[in-house]
Amino acid sequence: MTRTALLLTLVLLAALAWAALTAALWWGQERLLFHPEPLPADTRLAVEPDVHERFVAVPGARLSVLELRLPAPRGVVFFLHGNAGNLQSWFTDTDFYRSAGFDLVMPDYRGYGKSTGRIESEAQLHADMAAVWQDVAPRYAGKRVVIYGRSIGTGLAAELAAAVQPDLTVLVSPYASIAGLARGHYPWLLPQVVRYPLRTDRTLERIRGPLLLVHGDRDEIIPFSESTKLQAVAPRARLTRIAGGGHNDLQDLPAYRQAMAEALAALR
Repeated sequence: MTRTALLLTLVLLAALAWAALTAALWWGQERLLFHPEPLPADTRLAVEPDVHERFVAVPGARLSVLELRLPAPRGVVFFLHGNAGNLQSWFTDTDFYRSAGFDLVMPDYRGYGKSTGRIESEAQLHADMAAVWQDVAPRYAGKRVVIYGRSIGTGLAAELAAAVQPDLTVLVSPYASIAGLARGHYPWLLPQVVRYPLRTDRTLERIRGPLLLVHGDRDEIIPFSESTKLQAVAPRARLTRIAGGGHNDLQDLPAYRQAMAEALAALR
């Protein structure tokens, strides 16, 4: 084989490898991004007397929702959780919200916990979360509304907040975009291949109310620099840096709890 032929062969093999990896990322994005833990349909999720379980119907699926309902809440925290687990592991620390005087409403995404169906697109995710909010929103007319997102849920929360215009938007361990994070891991990846770009950086400008960013400075999954990028595009946002906080332990740190308590107390 001549040198030219060898070079052409190597280029062809590299192109084929790139195409194969690109195709795998295109078709396998749901497996990379979402790690649901399904639960049997007869699992009891609501174990406290003021916590209620219900389902919200969306096209092709039913979404499992847990709700902490207080006798006379000041408002509601609508909480969109991270990419792993289910309500059984996410719907915790209800005493914190009782003390703050806020109801807590949290849905599971498709395929998570007792929710049926499967995630197929970013548009579907946004539509699902909007449907759950629209289902519970009438109960909170005239009360304070907080849209809260954690990790992958921050992109969904930002989009919902841009539509709802709540009294407060809280994004904990957020990202500027999933597309940007993907380029950090796969520099050779074309942007068009990312089917879940979740461009939080483009959404924040449409949120008019108060915006709180909370991020651990030792986050090993979503770097703290992602929050600084978001504050750069939304200078009015307040960024709370949790010293020593990682990605999964923020809720256990006093600085996080204090920041959240102060933010909710400020909603008069």
